[in-house]
Amino acid sequence: MYVGIEIGGTKLQIGLGDGAGHLRCCQRWPIAPHLGAASILEQIRVHLPATLRQVDGSMQEVQGIGIGFGGPVDDRQRVVIKSHQVQGWDHFPLASWMQEQFGRPAALGNDSDLAGLAEAAIGAGRGFDPLFYMNIGSGIGGSLILNGKIHRGVGLGAGEIGHLWIDYDCDGTHFLPHNGRWRILEQRASGWSLAEAFGAARAEIVAAQAEAGDPRAQHVLTLAIRRLAMALSHVVALICPRRMIIGGGFGMVGEKLLFEPLRQALQAIVFPPFREAYDLVPAALGEEVVVHGALLFARQCHAQRKGDRDAATAS
Repeated sequence: MYVGIEIGGTKLQIGLGDGAGHLRCCQRWPIAPHLGAASILEQIRVHLPATLRQVDGSMQEVQGIGIGFGGPVDDRQRVVIKSHQVQGWDHFPLASWMQEQFGRPAALGNDSDLAGLAEAAIGAGRGFDPLFYMNIGSGIGGSLILNGKIHRGVGLGAGEIGHLWIDYDCDGTHFLPHNGRWRILEQRASGWSLAEAFGAARAEIVAAQAEAGDPRAQHVLTLAIRRLAMALSHVVALICPRRMIIGGGFGMVGEKLLFEPLRQALQAIVFPPFREAYDLVPAALGEEVVVHGALLFARQCHAQRKGDRDAATAS
């Protein structure tokens, strides 16, 4: 049995499973971002043992723990680099902390990377390579899956589509900030940015109002879709993936509101020779996608450790 944990900007999830697509249990709790990282760590201390008790399990049965973190991570140091939503995570040794707390091997990954891994292995990306995954939630993340493996660049991450500059101002000499911050995709098309632009508490309200015919909500949504299309056109031009998958909370608003207009906007601007090379589909694994990915990642790391031990014994 493996443990899969998602630490996001608005929620904590803990799941138990075999790391091959079968969940025995998955539980979800809201987090309080203003309380910082310490509050989330305390939730994990309490909720992980309680989740094991749900299936009459024990920590001794756990082969490994996989963690999907909502922000950039350093593979070599096994630390969080930072969170863009929650304070207190900068350079935190999360994998080591997990091992010390629970006495089991822990593997740390970026949440979008692990979501992409899950979709490639057991979701909407099975049989498609290369694969690009993007989640649209409280932030925007991305991952590139090549030959069934996460591409991590030099070990600090890759595919960070949410941090593409997407509609900046330029006076010919300098890039100009907007309201004190650069306008990257995450600041212009994530769930919180849509809610902020419309003056709503949640992005789902914007979607509901747009579907009901509210012209202002439709305008906010249309602008976001154009920016998403621009970002994805860069992905197509640079990578030419066979399939692109969109997940995350806002990625679930459906064909009519998101996918149909996004495909049309992308087709209008994409590099013409690559226009028929890709398709764009919704994620298949829903809100548990990162948990599935964390379980898969934990299983992969366990197999790697076993292989290393066997090789050492043979030598």
